[in-house]
Amino acid sequence: MKFPWERERVLYVKAEEEEGPWGKRPEERSVEELLKASIVNLDKPPGPTSHEVVSWVKKILNVKKAGHSGTLDPKVTGVLPVGINAGTKVLYALLNAGKEYVGVMQLHKDAPLEKVQEVAKEFVGKIYQRPPVKSSVKRRLRVREVYWLETPEKEGRYVLFRTGVQAGTYARKLCHDIGLVLGTGAHMVELRRTRVGPLKEDETLVTLQELSDAYHFWKEYGDDRLLKKYLLPVEKAVEHLPKIIIRDSAVAAIVHGANLTAPGVLAVEEGIKPGDLVALFTKKGELVALAHALRSSEEIVEMEKGEVADTFRVIMEKGIYPIMWKRGKKDAGQTS
Repeated sequence: MKFPWERERVLYVKAEEEEGPWGKRPEERSVEELLKASIVNLDKPPGPTSHEVVSWVKKILNVKKAGHSGTLDPKVTGVLPVGINAGTKVLYALLNAGKEYVGVMQLHKDAPLEKVQEVAKEFVGKIYQRPPVKSSVKRRLRVREVYWLETPEKEGRYVLFRTGVQAGTYARKLCHDIGLVLGTGAHMVELRRTRVGPLKEDETLVTLQELSDAYHFWKEYGDDRLLKKYLLPVEKAVEHLPKIIIRDSAVAAIVHGANLTAPGVLAVEEGIKPGDLVALFTKKGELVALAHALRSSEEIVEMEKGEVADTFRVIMEKGIYPIMWKRGKKDAGQTS
């Protein structure tokens, strides 16, 4: 099953430019550099709150700042993206990313699996949902999308389910509503998050103990292999966003807060619409900033001047790329 944004994206190449000597490919970063800005794909254990888990990660890695994206209830386990130092800046990109769960729903009265599956199909697509009483948001009726919902197995009154949903969809409320339509009543008894946007339950998922061991091996023996495996470059957290690749000469201007203008664009992915959150990249694949598109992909390709994206959050450090803009023209792309 795939989320709507998981598709082959066509890259419209607007101009060609050779790579300059500045910057570094994400996969070439050292542990020291990753500790300044990275993402940990943490496997949250049952029991502690998301805030407590992040606090432990902070102590394990001996860093000043850490934060998480998408709170998990204490009893829920699974994927909890944790930003390390400047990596917290990209967590915003994951807030509205699709989520994937696997869990167990208990029916209050028995019903055939075929009937459960039939009702589950009715919940695929756009649904109305009011957040449960125990939630961190206001209990307003809102529309959310369920991309897929499977109920492959049933044992007694316990039903296994897998679902991919829009951000902000409550799995336990989904179980409750399915029970109402079934006429049996139901509630969620167990839940595990298996995906947040591009972060999956794969080889990068790490437990607190594994992260602690990896840090120890690096500090005590100089072995950085495990830690480099678990400290993901910030670019991993924005793989689901449409991308705009920019000139080296535009990078410093954006890092200093300028908006992106048409001359600074080398390539742009299809499907971008005004208002979309986009990721601005260098030719080496480094994430420079998050921005909101001001024009569509097709318009950006055709434009020769004017702003194409409003810089929202700068990710890259200052000083990595040299300042090249003309005096008095700080919009990215207006270079000397």
